[in-house]
Amino acid sequence: MLYVFALILSLAFIVLGIVRWKIHPFFVLFIAAIGYGFITGMGVPDILNAINEGFGGLMGKIGLIIFFGVVIGTVLEKSGGAMVIAEKMIHVIGEKSIHLAMLLTGYLMSIPVFADSAFIMMNSLNKALSQRAKKSYAGTSVALGLGLFATHVMVPPTPGPIAAAGILKADLGNVILWGIIVSSIALVPSYFFATKIASKTKIPIFLENVKEKGYRPKLWISLLSILVPIFLIVLKSVFDYPDAHLTSNVLYPPISFLGTPVIALLLGVALSLMLPKKLDERVYSATGWFGEALKSAAPIILITGAGGVFGKMLQSSGIAELITENFSDLSIGLFLPFLLAACLKTTQGSSTVALITTASIIAPIMPALGLDSTMMTTMTVLAIGAGSLVVSHANDSFFWVFTQLTGMDVKQGNKTLTLGTLVLGVSAICVIYLISVFVN
Repeated sequence: MLYVFALILSLAFIVLGIVRWKIHPFFVLFIAAIGYGFITGMGVPDILNAINEGFGGLMGKIGLIIFFGVVIGTVLEKSGGAMVIAEKMIHVIGEKSIHLAMLLTGYLMSIPVFADSAFIMMNSLNKALSQRAKKSYAGTSVALGLGLFATHVMVPPTPGPIAAAGILKADLGNVILWGIIVSSIALVPSYFFATKIASKTKIPIFLENVKEKGYRPKLWISLLSILVPIFLIVLKSVFDYPDAHLTSNVLYPPISFLGTPVIALLLGVALSLMLPKKLDERVYSATGWFGEALKSAAPIILITGAGGVFGKMLQSSGIAELITENFSDLSIGLFLPFLLAACLKTTQGSSTVALITTASIIAPIMPALGLDSTMMTTMTVLAIGAGSLVVSHANDSFFWVFTQLTGMDVKQGNKTLTLGTLVLGVSAICVIYLISVFVN
């Protein structure tokens, strides 16, 4: 019981530290990990070893991947490439189907660009199109927000899913492929929620008569830096699949190299350099776009590293064996990571922190839960992502971006975005469970 008590105490400290005391999540996770080690009676050498291996081992695998993913998103955002993609999608789908257009635009944009930034970028366009199409601004905003959330938590190279996949040692190509499938299906009920329920909320539209004109990169160039890395990573996973017997193919060595996530995303960074009108220090200097990307990526990388320390401390303490002995007969499977992530999301607000913390806790007990096969590891990453959707409310920064930009009050935000993230998260875990039953 000491291990369970220490884990509960650590989780309570994590929630209180972030929510009440406003301590940076990195320090909260790091202190919780050390505290857990001492409470469970681990020796000082073991604690120090867990810190070094937990942080260093994980950073060696995914630190650069997270950074390169953020760089691609930053260049897309700053160069106007993200807006080019958004406007093209809306043009193809049509303004009359504005809810669907916003849903799918948000879905694609949040793969490279942070959800908060993407919503800020898209809000003016969403507002103008809602007025022109005479559709509920609340409904289209929720459609955009849920589209952004879906890929934000389930489709790499968004940092949260990358971090969770790294901690759980899941194949990134499988996570991308199944993440796209799961999130796409889960968006179907979310679409009906946006059109039938959220649209009943009435909010006025105040349009600023400001139209920015300037350089816009070509669509195909804008798409390259997103699609090429994803394609290479998924292709490598296909070649690595045991039943495919492709490892002896002459194409395997170059595909294996280029499809390694860090190389694929580095190639994506190189392709993103085609986006700016002029490639100069405004883009690649320490004070330019690359410098901004580093500032954005650094907190996520550090939080992920602290999560790695927490996970390694749990593993080293022997809690996995305890769980195996006492809970192996319980058929809770994927619902434990989902519920744990949901509790952490609801209590402290950040989907990324919920993803990283839950993955760190779940990693040592995967065999006990029957989640250690290749397919189930992928499904576990997605189950954690689904849980980290439930729910966005007043302690989530995105909630305030959403309500302030749309002019909603807190009650309206809860009726639309909060309820919408519940629908999306529950839909996602249902899809994940059904896939795990029929495919595993």
